Amino acid sequence: MSLRHTGVLLRSQPLAHPWLLPRRSVHSPASFRQVSLLPDRKRRGVVFPFSALEGHLDRRVDWEDFQLFHPSEEDLRRAEELFTPSARHDILYTSSAVRMDHVPVTQQPEVCFIGRSNVGKSSLIRALFSLAPDVEVRVSKTPGHTKKMNFFQVGGAFTLVDMPGYGHKAPRDFVDMVEPYLQARKNLVRTFLLVDGFVGPQKADLIAVEMCEEFGLPYVMVVTKIDKVRPGVLLPHLLQLQSLIKTQTKYCFAQPFLVSSIHFSGVHLLRSFIAHVTGNLQLSS
Repeated sequence: MSLRHTGVLLRSQPLAHPWLLPRRSVHSPASFRQVSLLPDRKRRGVVFPFSALEGHLDRRVDWEDFQLFHPSEEDLRRAEELFTPSARHDILYTSSAVRMDHVPVTQQPEVCFIGRSNVGKSSLIRALFSLAPDVEVRVSKTPGHTKKMNFFQVGGAFTLVDMPGYGHKAPRDFVDMVEPYLQARKNLVRTFLLVDGFVGPQKADLIAVEMCEEFGLPYVMVVTKIDKVRPGVLLPHLLQLQSLIKTQTKYCFAQPFLVSSIHFSGVHLLRSFIAHVTGNLQLSS
């Protein structure tokens, strides 16, 4: 389907050239080295955000699918090296495109991020690249700020593509820009479909899921803004999404990822997953 036409068990509980901005300093939670110094429970909550929700789940709920991808601390450290620039490993914005004949030609693996306008996509990409302070990704309070496909090169390892948001603030030529890319980009190894944890999957998100299924794209769901929502609101949305993945998808990775771009919760895990699916990280366990 084209984007052109765009029961929960809980325990009772109390409830553009945007890359020329001033240089940022690296925030300490962005580094796994700093997170590893935290007390065990807090460290686990940052690296594996779902662990903080387990106590709120009814025991009859199967939570195994939320922990399928479980890298070791050594894996997390090795993945972090991939997102850290060095003299031999540049991380940089390379180009923007509005048509397939404008996209850069590259053979290295590629991942793209797509989601509804104002889902927090640019904020998440900025958090992923927070260890590379020269790479600036503009984060706007105005939905639909991203109007082009923006390409970021991570050394010779992979390319990350920031796609325009879909929904009522999408660019007029969104479909002509995005669908040909998703269908024709042969080195695209994974699409990351972002869903707002505060409001849960919306109609436009379900259309995006149908599109990924129709195109046969390997993709993964990422739940954003988990710092802005209480467990009693987040968990129903999360379990609704998990039911959707189990019953209505064929190409979606079974585990949804939870992230907070503000507190860096889940960011280290997502870096490891990206490193893994692009062939740059063989898990030690």
